[in-house]
Amino acid sequence: MLRVGLTGGMACGKSTLGMMLAERGAHFLQADTVAHRLYVPGEPVYQAIVAHFGQSILNPDGTISRPRLADAAFPNRIAELNAIVHPAVIAAQNRWMADVEQADPNGIAVVEAALIIEAGAAKDFDRLIMVTCEPEQKITRYARRANVSLEAARSEVVGRSAAQLGDAEKAGRAHYVIDNSRSLGETAEQVDTVWADLQKLAAERKT
Repeated sequence: MLRVGLTGGMACGKSTLGMMLAERGAHFLQADTVAHRLYVPGEPVYQAIVAHFGQSILNPDGTISRPRLADAAFPNRIAELNAIVHPAVIAAQNRWMADVEQADPNGIAVVEAALIIEAGAAKDFDRLIMVTCEPEQKITRYARRANVSLEAARSEVVGRSAAQLGDAEKAGRAHYVIDNSRSLGETAEQVDTVWADLQKLAAERKT
């Protein structure tokens, strides 16, 4: 089985690319989905986060408020949060890929995660795809997605991007770079090219 990591900066369209790959036949997992499961009360990650960041990050029902946690972690304590969350997310991703391989030994498994390289997980993948777009597009797309002002979006994108590697550095580590700054049709054409190459690599592993 071919293991593919899908990464990129904030609001570049990683999920859109992931869905395009899934439509073409890839098995697809979003790291955010994994993290949400680990944040459930009673989970070891939940307990560790509350122990480190306190009761003020909780909603009245005891669940973790993601916005409050983000406010508590950014910018000075993000490394502390990542040290709790990343190992558990990486372990869950690897378990998922092992399950996929057992079910579909000749398949292609794609994991979407913003911090694959930063978390030290690049070694778990055969190929890395990096999605990029123009800096101002990140801001306008985030503003639209989060339903906030451009000013608030700019602050959020700049702040969170500071905790990640820059696009140029990520692109230098990736096997494929997809530019998602133009139309969806143009993005889809790039995805088709990458998918054809991934299929070829997966087929070569059968022999």
